[in-house]
Amino acid sequence: MEKRQDIALGLLFAAFGIAAAWMATGYTGASGNYPMVLGLLLALLGGAVTVRAVRATRNEVRALVDAPAQMIIAAVIATIYVALVVPLGFYTASFLLMLALPAALGFRQAVYALIVALVFMALIYLVFSVLLEKPLPREALLSLFGSGA
Repeated sequence: MEKRQDIALGLLFAAFGIAAAWMATGYTGASGNYPMVLGLLLALLGGAVTVRAVRATRNEVRALVDAPAQMIIAAVIATIYVALVVPLGFYTASFLLMLALPAALGFRQAVYALIVALVFMALIYLVFSVLLEKPLPREALLSLFGSGA
């Protein structure tokens, strides 16, 4: 039973990925590169799930969610994050997410969480602001200090 579900889910993700990549070919200029790469990545991962399920020798029933409380906590924090992106700015909200989510899920090593959050933010800045040159929601903290970025 689980094997069929994994195969169906993998094929569904692969189909969505291929559809997204195909739709991105219609975008003008370089604007389709990012969605195309994401679509192809989704298709690749969906294909990997399908292949793994087909090759699996065991077909055991497993729980849909191992830790429902943590799933609900993560969904609530993700919803708060989405609500905070516009008023606080993408970088500020993302940094707070990277600190709040591990703490809410039980990770208690604050120094490591801070280091991961800082590295994550540096990577996000490099990808979106430097590499892709994509405008992101205005940072509330910067506008408070008058720099306006």
